[in-house]
Amino acid sequence: MAQTKQDSAYDVLKIPDFRNYLLARALITFGINILGTTVGWQVYEITQDPFSLGLIGLAEFLPFLVVTLIGGYVADIFDRRTIMFTCVVLYAICAAGLYLLTHRYPQVFEWYGALPIFIIIGLTGLIRGFLSPAQTAFAAQLIPPQLYTNAATWNTMTWHLSSIGGPAVGGLLCAFSKNAWPSYAFTAVLASMGLWFILRIASKHVAKAEGEPTLPREGFLASVRTGLRFVFNNQVVLSSLALDMFAVLFGGAVALLPAFAKDVLDVGPEGFGALRAAPAVGAFIMAWVLAYRPPRENAGRWLLVAVAGYGICTILFAVSRSFWFSLLMLAGTGFFDNISMVIRSTIVQLFTPNEMRGRVSAVNSLFVGSSNELGAFESGLAAKLLGIVPSVIFGGSMTMLVVGVTWWKAPKLRDLDLS
Repeated sequence: MAQTKQDSAYDVLKIPDFRNYLLARALITFGINILGTTVGWQVYEITQDPFSLGLIGLAEFLPFLVVTLIGGYVADIFDRRTIMFTCVVLYAICAAGLYLLTHRYPQVFEWYGALPIFIIIGLTGLIRGFLSPAQTAFAAQLIPPQLYTNAATWNTMTWHLSSIGGPAVGGLLCAFSKNAWPSYAFTAVLASMGLWFILRIASKHVAKAEGEPTLPREGFLASVRTGLRFVFNNQVVLSSLALDMFAVLFGGAVALLPAFAKDVLDVGPEGFGALRAAPAVGAFIMAWVLAYRPPRENAGRWLLVAVAGYGICTILFAVSRSFWFSLLMLAGTGFFDNISMVIRSTIVQLFTPNEMRGRVSAVNSLFVGSSNELGAFESGLAAKLLGIVPSVIFGGSMTMLVVGVTWWKAPKLRDLDLS
């Protein structure tokens, strides 16, 4: 009997190791989003300065920048499951540290302002520099190549579903408890639960395509150069990563949501939690669509159209004064961003040999990390110089410009077809 689209949409979920991977990632991402939402709200409550929201991104990005290429190298020589487990343990400790500071020693914030939060966020950046390349490379080891697009769809769906619940729960916990510490405690619990599912996944050797275990013979610097050379010599991979990096670098409105919630839309922490979750709602809806209709045909054009849609929704969000329209436009950014994420993830997995996936995933993480954390810093700085609303309009306009330049300068990506 021929396989239906509905059956094929669930093929990757029939693999037990991948199911456990998804459950672990869902719990960890849920907690990370609770923590990120709570940190943004707490820092803005302490400082009342939108620039401080940008500094949160910078505090995470700079340590991440320092170690991410090392993390990619490590992911190509050591067991990737062990790396994931260790990183999640450390992340739970960071969440517990924020809980202790906020609940037991709140006077620290009277003495030092938001500095202790920035320090712990910096530590999470170091952890993410090792976690991100390891988990991305490990996921590709759990499934056959023909399921990469299907896996990328479920990966992003799971990530965004967690991103819906995380901000909403974080906002509600802050609203009802009138404090940040319950969110941090819950984050530590969720990370600990994720560890159990990681342990249920079988360890996998880093192996070549023919299945022979291998360790890179190059030293660290030579190995990193090999990974960078691979990315920069491949127009499709490089242009897809660069498109995402520059688009989100300029188009990231999420970092300024505490300021929009409080000073522009005049909603409380509950409204902020809804705004923070809205992009993930749109992304989840699109991910469900893509599970049945994967974006393989004319993938390059769909990628560029999706990023352009992201920029348009960002501009419309900036000019909105309606809470409900703002929610809709933020959902639109997630809707279009998910198309970009699925196509980009598929490109990286399909075009990269397994023994290089750690290093290439590190470069990918560096691009994505640059766009998210530097984007948060850019948004905070632009808000300081231009104002909250004009800064987001500027960012969305720059995203549209990036799409135009990529369409013109990267024909291999524009004409890419994955069918």
